Formats: sequence, C-alpha cells, structure tokens
Amino acid sequence: MTANRPGDLSWDRGGEPGIRSEAPGVGSRAFSDGGGALAVAVDIGGTKIAAGLVDAAGRLTGERRTPTPAADGGEAIMAAVLDCVRPLLALGGDRVVACGIATAGVVDAGGRISSATDLLTGWAGTDVRSIAGHALGLPVAVVNDCHAAGTAEARLGAARGARTALVVAVGTGIGGALVTGGTTYPGPTGTAGALGHLPAPASALVAGRKCSCGATDHIEAHASGPAIERTYHELTGRELTGDRLDLAAIAALARSGDPRATQVITTAATLLGRTLAGAANLLDPDVIVIAGGVSRLGPLLLDPLRLAYRADALPGPRRAPIHPAALTDQAGLIGAGLTALPPPS
Repeated sequence: MTANRPGDLSWDRGGEPGIRSEAPGVGSRAFSDGGGALAVAVDIGGTKIAAGLVDAAGRLTGERRTPTPAADGGEAIMAAVLDCVRPLLALGGDRVVACGIATAGVVDAGGRISSATDLLTGWAGTDVRSIAGHALGLPVAVVNDCHAAGTAEARLGAARGARTALVVAVGTGIGGALVTGGTTYPGPTGTAGALGHLPAPASALVAGRKCSCGATDHIEAHASGPAIERTYHELTGRELTGDRLDLAAIAALARSGDPRATQVITTAATLLGRTLAGAANLLDPDVIVIAGGVSRLGPLLLDPLRLAYRADALPGPRRAPIHPAALTDQAGLIGAGLTALPPPS
C-alpha cells in the first residue's frame, strides 16, 4: 500500500498532504460527482485538523488540512475547524446535509468534550456540537476520533466482515475502538477503547514518563509518535531536524541499520504488542487493526509488535490477525462522515 512507502511517513504532522487510500470504493480517487447526500467531515487531532466531503458509501473528496492550535483553547480550535470547513460547504452545495466531527477526547452523548488530555489545552468542556451546528446550520454528530476510525475500518476497511474488532490508532497519542457487528461501542461514558491509557509493560527503556492524561507510564507515553521521537533523543542526544526530532528520519536510520534507531522503534512496538495482547486476552476480538500515522512505519513497527503479541496472548486470541488499517490516516475523517449520514439503502 502507498501508506507504507518510506517517503510518505509522518506520524500526524499538521499541514502535510494526506495519504490517499486506494482501497476499492474508498477515498478521493473513487469519488463521483453524481447525486447523493454528503456530510462535511472533520477529524481534530493533536497536531492537525483534517476536513473533507464524505458520502454514504465512504467516498472522500476535497480533503483539506490545517495545523491544530492545540495550545490555544477550545475557542481557537473550533475557529480553525470552521475556517477549514466553510470552503467545503461551497464545494458540496445543496448535497451537504450534515456535519460529522471526530475529535480527540472523550465525547458525551450531547456532543460536548467531557474530558481531554494535555494534547489539546482547554478542550474539555467545549460544546462542539452546539458551536458547529450554530455556525454551519447543519445537524452535527460528534464522536471520538478513534471510535470514528473504528466505524470506518469496520464498514469499509481492514475489519470489514469481522464480528468483533479492536481498532487501535497510533499517532500523536494512542487510542482505540471496540467494534461489534460493525458498530463501535463507546461505553456508558464514551471512554471504551482507551487503550493508550493502559499501563506500559515494565520493560520500557525510559521509566517514569508522564502520559498526556497526567498519569505515569501509560503505553501512550512510550509508543506514540512523539514518544518514539523523545526516546531516541533521550538515548542518543541527537536532534535530527532543527529543534525537534522526526519519526521519518528515525525510521530511515533504522532501515539503514542504525542500531539505536532500530532499538527505539522495536522497543515501542514490543511494548504496544504486549499491551494489545492483554487487551485481546480480555476482549477476544476476531481481528486487530493498527491505524494512525505511526502505522506507516510498516514492518519496522508491525513485525516486532506481532511477535510480542503472539508471545503474550492466550491461545485463542493469539489467532487473531493484526492488520494495518486499509484507510490509513483517513479512517477518522471517513468515519466522522459515515456517523453523520444514514447508511446507503
């Protein structure tokens, strides 16, 4: 898949071009201008906001991206969302009937952010549904970004046809979705699937690391994109691109045989694989799907992840295949649109 080419790699960098899915019937290349309702879809992440038009079959067009003003509070984030969305209303015209927003953070039944990590300062308490609905004049559905990705992968992607699936997004943070019968289960508080906030196994290279939620040594603090970059810097003291590290550069070093780069990625993948095994021993899913920007590391991530998973999983869950997401980093965006529209008849 194009998502695993080394030159395409970024974990979730705001403002960079999206990776277009080439799965049949999904993505911009499959979009047709012929009739049918459209949703304006938005995916709000820790570093980027993506938006596009999605139809009921999951076809995406007009994708736009802008950096997330993550440190500036809920009002600034919503202003950036609306600025990104307004040109799409003109593009879609009368076919646009709804808006679907996928976002980091826990979303309550009213479309308000009930809690959020430090990745988005001041995001908790933001009434996303009300703000977007008032500004756009459309019905608005708001869903957690990983739950949206789970819906898209279950309906159209790597979990299609599975009775149960665990979809895990690894990017700026780590999140997940438990999918049953093609529907994501949010739990009574919207927190189900928060795999990134499970404790990391004790073999972490760097212990005592604070997670974005405020706790210590959750798996997100050791296996997310920023965590891998941070670990490499702490072990080597090297800065790869100006004043920050870059996961693509670390991956390139690993592919060229650099032992420290290989160690950092392998350790993160192993920790994540072991955490997935614990989750699978509890949930017993038919399939596990790895989504998010870090999944574009390809075999560098997935090979040691699978080895660690098989070693720790019980015999039943051990049989569950682990697939890369079919929709790459567009899964949350497509899932947001699908959530806002009725399924095709």
